[in-house]
Amino acid sequence: MWPLLLGFVSVYFFLTSIYRLYLHPLSKIPGPKIAALTWGYEFYYDVVRHGTYIWEVEKMHDKYGFLDDKNFKNEVRQAVTEMSNLIHVSKFFPMLATMFKAMPRWLVAKLRPGATAVLDMQDLITERYNAQKDETKTYKMTIFDALTDPSVPPEERSSARLADEGMILMIGGTETTARVLSTAAFQLYQDEHLLESLRKELRPVMPTPTSNVSWSELEQLPLLNGLVNESLRLAFGSTIRSPRVAPTESLQYKGLVIPPGSPISMSPYFVLTDPEIFPEPESFRPERWIEAAQKGQNLNRYLVAFSRGSRNCLGMNLAYAELYMTIAAFVRRFDLEIFETTAESIRPGRDLGMAQPKEGKFAVRAKVTNVIKE
Repeated sequence: MWPLLLGFVSVYFFLTSIYRLYLHPLSKIPGPKIAALTWGYEFYYDVVRHGTYIWEVEKMHDKYGFLDDKNFKNEVRQAVTEMSNLIHVSKFFPMLATMFKAMPRWLVAKLRPGATAVLDMQDLITERYNAQKDETKTYKMTIFDALTDPSVPPEERSSARLADEGMILMIGGTETTARVLSTAAFQLYQDEHLLESLRKELRPVMPTPTSNVSWSELEQLPLLNGLVNESLRLAFGSTIRSPRVAPTESLQYKGLVIPPGSPISMSPYFVLTDPEIFPEPESFRPERWIEAAQKGQNLNRYLVAFSRGSRNCLGMNLAYAELYMTIAAFVRRFDLEIFETTAESIRPGRDLGMAQPKEGKFAVRAKVTNVIKE
């Protein structure tokens, strides 16, 4: 019996391998054969090696040339960090999330202590929604009101759906913007010339540290605009590869045909660090955006931290407003001293949905050394 079963399994894997390597519609796409044979290749780097597959993909790009086309250029944080740590495992074992939700909370705490932060945050979102859903309102107050409108199908108005949506909104509205602000602070407060130049640019629109200024006014300031864009570029937003599918049409790329229904994905990291688009990509140079504008070059088309097209970030404009106004207010009011933080503290070394350093977690520490009075 066992020899027969072993023989059957061997034949199955042999035939499957032949199909994937030579007969599959994507078999002519260049790349390492082991990646075509099994998900285990990605699993090894993203799960065993903890989020390093993105750099294996970068090596593939260098070898196979996929990116050389010039035209293709508190609690919340604890919960976000834990979700990042689990993101690749959950991709390969999607039932884990359902299992964690079904387990008693004490058991989750023993098996994966950090996961309780995620569940607690979802419970809090559900609790707060339930506490206000019966209130009489004459107009829509929040996105949850829209999601629970009677026009939405009943199966899409469940508490579980709201908890998931709320978690996504919390992540998208906190950690990503916080990382950009942290990147800006780290670079700005270690470059005295850049800091003073920005303060000089801000003083005409903010005569005092507490002056009110609009986002539209701040957008017109070239150096601040360059600082925001460069901080976005090196904070990356989400580094995870977001699949896109052309359901009914074949795609052509360099003589290769990608059949309908094939998922295609890439990380924004590769565009934002492409040396042909951004020379010296690891250098923080806000002036590159000023220079590009002076030459009539639209460098913003390559700023994909919010993604692009119909699936780009819904909160993009809110994030921009927060970035411009927070940086301006902070720079005009405070002197900071960066401490216990180096470039390695924010340099991407792992892809956990958002870039993390090789060791520890992304963090910038600073002391307020002076409050500016005028």
